[in-house]
Amino acid sequence: MLLNAAQARALFAQALTDRFAVLAVNADSPAAVYDCLEAARQCAAPIIIETSLWQLQGRSFGAGDAILGLLRYLTDLAALAESERFRTVPVIFHTDHIKGPQTLAILKAALEGVTLRSGKGSLVLRASTISLDSSELSEDQNIETIGELCRHAESLGADVTLEMEAGVDDGLTSDEITRRLLGGVEKKYPGKIGLWAPGLGTQHGLSDKGYPAFSAQAVARQRDLAREITGRGIGLALHGSSGLAPESLRAAVGEGVVKVNWSSESLLIRSQAALEFYDSHRPQTEKKHPDWKKTVMDNGLQAFVAERYVPRVVERIKILGGESKAGKLSLH
Repeated sequence: MLLNAAQARALFAQALTDRFAVLAVNADSPAAVYDCLEAARQCAAPIIIETSLWQLQGRSFGAGDAILGLLRYLTDLAALAESERFRTVPVIFHTDHIKGPQTLAILKAALEGVTLRSGKGSLVLRASTISLDSSELSEDQNIETIGELCRHAESLGADVTLEMEAGVDDGLTSDEITRRLLGGVEKKYPGKIGLWAPGLGTQHGLSDKGYPAFSAQAVARQRDLAREITGRGIGLALHGSSGLAPESLRAAVGEGVVKVNWSSESLLIRSQAALEFYDSHRPQTEKKHPDWKKTVMDNGLQAFVAERYVPRVVERIKILGGESKAGKLSLH
C-alpha cells in the first residue's frame, strides 16, 4: 500500500524506536520499481521508492518533462502498491535530488498529486515524503524553499512530511549548521520535518576505499541534536550508503538512521546484469535465430536482470533490519 504523509511519519518514528531502517532505492525504470517491491514482499518489509530529477526527465517516465514524469511515476507506483500482490508492503514514494529552476514547480506538483475519479468518488495520490537537493542552495535558501513547500501544502489542505538536507557530501555537518537549519524550519513550521539528512562523512557515488570520516558516534550526535532542537525524536536519512560496509550500516541504524538511500550500487548491479545478458545471449539476438524475438523483447532482459537484482535488494533490506517489519507496523 502507498503510504500518506502521516503514515510515513509513523513508520519513521517506529523505525527510530525499534532500531531498523527502511531501504530507499532510487529506482530508474518501471522494471526496477517492480523488482524493489518484489524484494520487499519477499522480506515482509517496508520500502521507499524514490526518484531524482534525472529519472523524472528520463525516457522511462517524462522524456524531458519532469512534471509529466512525476505524475507517471506516482500513478504507476500507486497501481503496483495497491495491487493484490503488494498490498501488504508499506510503500513510501519520496522525491530525492530535485534541484535547479524547476525545483518548486516539481515539488509543488508532488504535493498536489494526481486525482483519480471513479463511480465511488475521487482519490488524491500524493508523494509520501518530500526532499530537495540543497547542494546548490545557501542555508537561507534551503530554509525558505522548505517554508514555501509547507505553505503550499497548507493552501492545499494537505499534510506534508519533509526530509531536510544539509551538505551531505561536505563531510560532517557541524552542530551550528544543524541548529540553524533545523531550528530555522521548526520555529516557523513545527512538526513538518520527519527526517534529517546531515553530512555524516559519506559521499554520493561508489567508493572502494570506504569512508573513514563516518562513525556511528556522528549519527548519535546528530540524532540527539535533532531531539534537542525540535523536542521530538527525528530519524536520520543516510545518503551515500553504497560505499559503506554492512557493519557500518548496522551501526548507523543502531544509533538512529531510519532511511538509507541506495542508488549507485543499485545501478551498477542492474547494468552489469544487463551486460551479462547480452554477452551470453548474443547469438540469440541474430534475426535468423529461432529464439530471436523471445530474446530481444524487453521481458527477456528484465527477467534476467531481476533474477540477479532482487536477491541483492533482499540482502540490503536484511542488513538494515527491515525484514518482517511490515506486519508489525502501526501506521494509524
